[in-house]
Amino acid sequence: MTGTGLTAEAPKPVEPAVLGDVPGWFWDLDRHAFDWFLDRQEITGLTGDLLELGAYLGRSAIVLGRHLRDGEKFTVCDLFDSDAPDEENAAEMVMSYRRTLTREAFETNYLAFHDELPTLIQAPTSVLADGRIKAGSCRFVHVDASHLYEHVAGDIQVARAALKPQGVLVLDDYRSAHTPGVAAATWEAVFNHGLRPICLTECKFYGTWGDPEPLQRELLRSSGGADGCHVSTDTIAGQRVLRLGGGPNRSPDFPVSRHHDRIAEQAELLAAEDAAERAAQDLADRRAAAAAARRPATVARKAALDLLPPVFVGALRRARRQD
Repeated sequence: MTGTGLTAEAPKPVEPAVLGDVPGWFWDLDRHAFDWFLDRQEITGLTGDLLELGAYLGRSAIVLGRHLRDGEKFTVCDLFDSDAPDEENAAEMVMSYRRTLTREAFETNYLAFHDELPTLIQAPTSVLADGRIKAGSCRFVHVDASHLYEHVAGDIQVARAALKPQGVLVLDDYRSAHTPGVAAATWEAVFNHGLRPICLTECKFYGTWGDPEPLQRELLRSSGGADGCHVSTDTIAGQRVLRLGGGPNRSPDFPVSRHHDRIAEQAELLAAEDAAERAAQDLADRRAAAAAARRPATVARKAALDLLPPVFVGALRRARRQD
């Protein structure tokens, strides 16, 4: 097994003050879509566990954790800083994450916003095919692990087994130029394995093995569920597919982290110290300028003479003697 070496030079995790401090590629439109689908599940009474395959530093997991209800379980599976299962996956991790992805960093970020960690499985997502996720137990699965076709195809089958009939599957990077394996696995699942699209964003595919019609109808009725969003319709192989675009004019406030006040106070102190240093330097500069202005005229004249070419200095001295 080939090691990734991700922890050899991993920086110490920095505690976040707000969600935006957590690095990652989880943009506002998809955060809105996550909230919308999970809120709809609560409204319609759909219960079940949450599952994330591939977490990076926890930005999407932190959002998912807010929707966890009593009696439900949230499981996150990621290699973090463990060895990859094969050389191709190891190369992918080193190229994509460059020593930033560690379990410690994920835990630091997640616990800044939640009291308890989700159930963490530090292993390749393929281990979930052994049935450790109870069949039909999940209402929402987010797949954002490897971009390699064979791995994504396996993750989709894990999600299919785990999801309830009306559960929602989210696939990241289904259309990026650098992730053709994800696109291949995604549309293979649609054409050959019964996955039905609900909607697409620029970054993520939202689908179900149940009936997408009720969710599509509500998305169309609400114009994407937020001011600033819009929905358009396509048909692929006889199936309606919605495209969710734009972005919420204002994302709902996300609770600040438990470190927010301390970090804000430290930032204010640093800003005050910086302002004091700039004020002291400005005062020193003004005093130096004032001292230069008070120097005797003879000193200034001598300085000027020292800077003039000798021929001009001689001419000036002869002119003074003639006076």
